[in-house]
Amino acid sequence: MKIGDKKKVIHIDNDLSIKKRLLEIGLSKDTIIECILINPFKNLIAYRVKDTTIAIRKSDGKKIKVGDAETNCCDIYE
Repeated sequence: MKIGDKKKVIHIDNDLSIKKRLLEIGLSKDTIIECILINPFKNLIAYRVKDTTIAIRKSDGKKIKVGDAETNCCDIYE
């Protein structure tokens, strides 16, 4: 995702260690997320989830699948 992109969460892997925390802040299937900031090393990206801003590591982000009506499913780091 690029800064300003908005996508819908399609799937979160069950083996993701932070899945419970993501669900608690409202990141679940069908939630719209927006990429708002990418660090220079591109290993940490900030997303707006409802009224919350969260940063997700690349290793965790690869286990969260997103998509929209015009594109196929991909992970949030593509």
